[in-house]
Amino acid sequence: MSSARSLALVALLVLGAVAAPAAAGTTPRADGPRIVAAYPNPVADGDRGEFVVIEVSPDTTLGRLTLADGEDRVRLPNRTVGGRIVLTDAPERVPNDTEGRVLAVEGFPSLANAGETLTLDRGNRTVATVRYEGAPEAELRRWPGGWRPLGATEFPVRHGDGGSATAFVLPDAPEVPVETLRSAEERVLLAGYTFTDRQVGRALVAAARRGVEVRVLVDGAPVGGLPRSMARELDRLADAGVEVRVVGGPHARYDFHHAKYAVVDGTALVMTENWKPAGTGGNSSRGWGVRLRDAGTARALAATFRADYEGRDARPWPGFRRGRRFEPDDRSNGTYSGRFDPGRVEVRNVSVLVAPDNAGRAVVERIDAADESISVVQVSLGGPDGRFATALLRAARRGVAVRILLSGAWYVHGENARLAEALNERAKARDLPLTVRLADPDGRFRKVHAKGAIVDGETVLVGSLNWNAHAARENREVLLALRGREVADYYGRVFEADWEAGRGTDLPVGVLVAVALAALAAVWVGRRVRFGGERDAGERGW
Repeated sequence: MSSARSLALVALLVLGAVAAPAAAGTTPRADGPRIVAAYPNPVADGDRGEFVVIEVSPDTTLGRLTLADGEDRVRLPNRTVGGRIVLTDAPERVPNDTEGRVLAVEGFPSLANAGETLTLDRGNRTVATVRYEGAPEAELRRWPGGWRPLGATEFPVRHGDGGSATAFVLPDAPEVPVETLRSAEERVLLAGYTFTDRQVGRALVAAARRGVEVRVLVDGAPVGGLPRSMARELDRLADAGVEVRVVGGPHARYDFHHAKYAVVDGTALVMTENWKPAGTGGNSSRGWGVRLRDAGTARALAATFRADYEGRDARPWPGFRRGRRFEPDDRSNGTYSGRFDPGRVEVRNVSVLVAPDNAGRAVVERIDAADESISVVQVSLGGPDGRFATALLRAARRGVAVRILLSGAWYVHGENARLAEALNERAKARDLPLTVRLADPDGRFRKVHAKGAIVDGETVLVGSLNWNAHAARENREVLLALRGREVADYYGRVFEADWEAGRGTDLPVGVLVAVALAALAAVWVGRRVRFGGERDAGERGW
């Protein structure tokens, strides 16, 4: 990557983390008070717990300001303050993670769910005005910005120094995740979508019994339902003293808690695979993973875990499971000979990306900064006109060589065949260096489940993010951007092997769909098909 383009990318990331343009509907003054957020529709009788967040300069006398909604006006408490201030008539209802000092305001205006214009006035002069419409329940309106679930994080891109790492792929090296957990001496923070891997469960129980602090956070409503084997594993963990919480409910901050990572003492483990036999167990999926001992990366992941684990939508497992019914198991028991051993590699630096906070934007920025080549492996890509496909086409128009390897599994075969044909035809018509193929496992694994990319032979993206709009905007996802030739070379060798095995799938869509239908028919005859059983998050992610 050229030095100029590298500097431009750094500038974009920094600006994206610390600045945003002013949004319509707000008239803040650079040197005066402004309204930065409102919470009009709490989950409570009578909407008790409404609040407004303002931001004022240091040593501001609040008693000189009034807050009005067009019907009521209230003078603010006579306090000298600075920074963000949370104004409410129910201080006890304001969540602890709300940024700002909480002040009780007698006569606080009742905020209309349908919409409201709020003003801050000093004497006869209005110093700030905002407007909102149609307040969703349990969501916070921000200026600048929009509606977000209350408590949703806003992490910037965070960075680590890198160092020595272990790069590995699945199903070739299922021992790496388990060995990492077995090495714990002080803490294990494990985040997942599903959890059914018995070997991983045993490692966590053993860690808890030797005095390690073990916490587990998983999704409470995976696509296809929560399986019985997951309930059994979580029961075993809870019985052994492991603190297990489940994310979900009607007012959850994210559609799916889809992240797949662990913090073990000062080591970070980030993967594309679920904690289940088909993933970490090595019984099915092609996946990527990395283990890295880096204080900055571990600190960023621990902060993400803490924010999600302590959220209002995270419930202790024993209470969550009470009275629930669980779904039959969909087991994977394939065996595959390992071709790629784990590799010890040097990483120059690391960026921690999380969705919905920053990952979608950061991935597109890395695509836009590419100079020479981009190799992508994904389950699917969200359509030829989606955000990520469009960015890849932009790169190809700049002369960047783009290769996209998609899953050929039966449940996405038709969709991916149509996408491959559409993108390949566009590339051919415009003479673009872009090619899409469908993966052929060729006996080395059952299906592609990896979510990664290699950019310019020096940057690797690896983690849980499926490259579609819903995953980037609505799910909790975690991935790392790893810089370094050695780590890029390792995943590059894996990609080349999987790409070459998939070269026979550059076929017309009619042929591919026929193959997919034949495969589906064979599966249907052989056993009952449970749609959703292989999916991690339906159309919203895998």
